[in-house]
Amino acid sequence: MKPRPLLSRRHVLRGIGACLSLPLLEAMLPRALARPSTYEPLESSLGVQPRMICCYVPNGVNIMEWVPESTGKDYKLSKSLETLKELRDDFTVVSGIGHPASKGGHSGADTWLTGADLQVVPGSDYTNTVSADQIVAELHGKQTRFPSLQLSDSSGTGSAGHSHTLSFDRSGTPVPAEDSPRRLFERLFVPESAGDRAATLRRYAEKKSILDSVLKEAKSLNRRLGKKDQEKFDQYLSSVRATEQRVQRLESWIDIPKPEIDSKGLQLESQPHNAHDRPMWIDVMMDLSYLAFVTDTTRVITYEWSREAGGYGGGGENHHELSHHGGDAGMLQKLGIIDRFHLGHLARFMQFLKSTQDGEGNMLDQTMILFGSGMNSGKGGEHSPKNLPLLMAGGHRLGLQHGQHLAFDVDDHPPMANLLLTMVQKMGVETDSFRDATGTLGELA
Repeated sequence: MKPRPLLSRRHVLRGIGACLSLPLLEAMLPRALARPSTYEPLESSLGVQPRMICCYVPNGVNIMEWVPESTGKDYKLSKSLETLKELRDDFTVVSGIGHPASKGGHSGADTWLTGADLQVVPGSDYTNTVSADQIVAELHGKQTRFPSLQLSDSSGTGSAGHSHTLSFDRSGTPVPAEDSPRRLFERLFVPESAGDRAATLRRYAEKKSILDSVLKEAKSLNRRLGKKDQEKFDQYLSSVRATEQRVQRLESWIDIPKPEIDSKGLQLESQPHNAHDRPMWIDVMMDLSYLAFVTDTTRVITYEWSREAGGYGGGGENHHELSHHGGDAGMLQKLGIIDRFHLGHLARFMQFLKSTQDGEGNMLDQTMILFGSGMNSGKGGEHSPKNLPLLMAGGHRLGLQHGQHLAFDVDDHPPMANLLLTMVQKMGVETDSFRDATGTLGELA
């Protein structure tokens, strides 16, 4: 649907050749004043499956209004977390932990699900490792059309230290994200014609031919490289092979019909960088995540609500600017408003899952949600990698225990990798290790 043109009073007056006091017409209103999403949850899912989604907000939070003062099962919700009071028994607040190897700041999104030290390799400006979601996708992706989905307010991969994605493959290569609700909906649910399928198969064949040529040339080149270069080249070849496997998987699904989903009520034209569209854009991307889970199109999603050093509040506030608050009371107050804006949209998504039947329970019981940030803007806006704001929600039937505040010593805590390992295991991956994990987060599971 093409957006209707925006008319000015001067344009209309010039057209009729008159000098009149023209009333404000609907056609003069900005398109950005669109309705919020009116999409309603479905009655039931297509089948009971474990699922996980990791939702990232940049720039930290107003930590003073986020972290509850009390701990344990009887803790009192903080000012910001009061937004989730109707869902208190469905989430756990985790405070005090972080990634010991991470440097924090605006590279927090790059390391949130990897826990990597991006400068660990001498002579390299940036070296990442596999993210927890991609380990899970390797297992569950064998049974779904898409092993995982990557969503963001900026498409592609971004740049080193300012990633547009939370997902990284086995070689630490970023997995590109999608920012357009329209493109995402078409990718997931719009049927392809016979001609479209034939064209897609031709593209796959061309891509496979290119990959075959790359691998053939690589074998010849690899024999002439030194040991250090061979290690780097092996990482590159791993990415090539992973791409080859993705092409093969997509090819195997080409003749399997996509789920039929009505787009009525979805605000598919919402723009992520239009401040007025912002609330609708967040909702529709969450709606599409919900539909991907309902239809078992994927079981693994990462969603970067805004890239680091960017983002808007519900009223168009500059989120990044407010994160450099320097302790200013007014800026902290506005930062808290943005936090509650985000949590309100998380609550809506949780209610969607909770209201949809999933076997003998509901979808929230079978879906783990990790929500938070990879940096802490602190009391003075210092962008610390410590005491990350984190919530873990859903997954009751996967064994998670909620309705509590797990508070750890900021200077002596288990690594966040323990939380990620817990999620990986709850998704059925048989492993006892992930990055620097010392075990699972036993208080949660």
